[in-house]
Amino acid sequence: MTRTEPAGTTAQHLIELSAGPVAYEDTGGDGPVLVLLHGLLMDASLWTGPITELSPAHRCVAPTLPLGAHRHPMHADADLSLPGVARLVTELLDRLDLRDVTLVGNDTGGALVQLLMAEGTARVGRVVLVSCEAFDNFPPGLTGRTLVLAGRLSPWLFGLFMQQMRLRMLRRLPLAFGWLTKRGDAVTARWTEPVRRHPEIRRDAVRVLRAASAGGRRLLEQTALRLREFDRPALVVWASEDRVMPPAHGRRLAELLPQGQLVELDDGYTLLPLDRPAELARLIREFARPAAPSAPT
Repeated sequence: MTRTEPAGTTAQHLIELSAGPVAYEDTGGDGPVLVLLHGLLMDASLWTGPITELSPAHRCVAPTLPLGAHRHPMHADADLSLPGVARLVTELLDRLDLRDVTLVGNDTGGALVQLLMAEGTARVGRVVLVSCEAFDNFPPGLTGRTLVLAGRLSPWLFGLFMQQMRLRMLRRLPLAFGWLTKRGDAVTARWTEPVRRHPEIRRDAVRVLRAASAGGRRLLEQTALRLREFDRPALVVWASEDRVMPPAHGRRLAELLPQGQLVELDDGYTLLPLDRPAELARLIREFARPAAPSAPT
């Protein structure tokens, strides 16, 4: 079942998947399809800037996955591990019948893309990995370690911890969003609202964090061993100033992938869709452009 909800001046779609209702933005159109994934304690608004640049020529689909900033609680028995959330992405692609997709992931969204690459998802034609967890970098940096430790609290205490994120001076600390984005503080403030206000979302967030903590590093290390088998085009875009996702990991990913190519961007941190939206959109647009048909001989 799908339905459309008003969301300001735009329409946001809601689809009932096996784990529960998942909201997604879909610009529509007949252009090449981009599916854009966000990270922990984020939502689809991570991609608002790039989508503005990309939507005239592309169909952009950006789901808000159940990673702690979603607004619709999941079923009590939903699998909210990283593999479980990756399967939800596959389910969404199937339900919307999206084909030859360019799958784009930033932060933990990039880890989800890697899981789908390892599974050889048929609907994905190419991928873009944007400053994300890889190899042994889980939980990533001081930000990730703090979040995973907070996830060990009860949902009520976790909510109390997250109440502190109302204060900009605390959001800008390295243990919060300070090393993730240079310019996106207003967006990160909105991301903390669902988990602060809704007990069901706090419950989901704690389940996600505990599941990720239990096996996230080993999972990514095992996934990396299979990335050499991904025989489709892959673009790796990394923040050269990244303090959370090591730039060396971006270079290593590009070398590992048979059709990998690397671009490093300056003047931004991990969340390049917030810090460098126009330049990131340009890179994605050029990469996702369909190849021109060969001239007859």
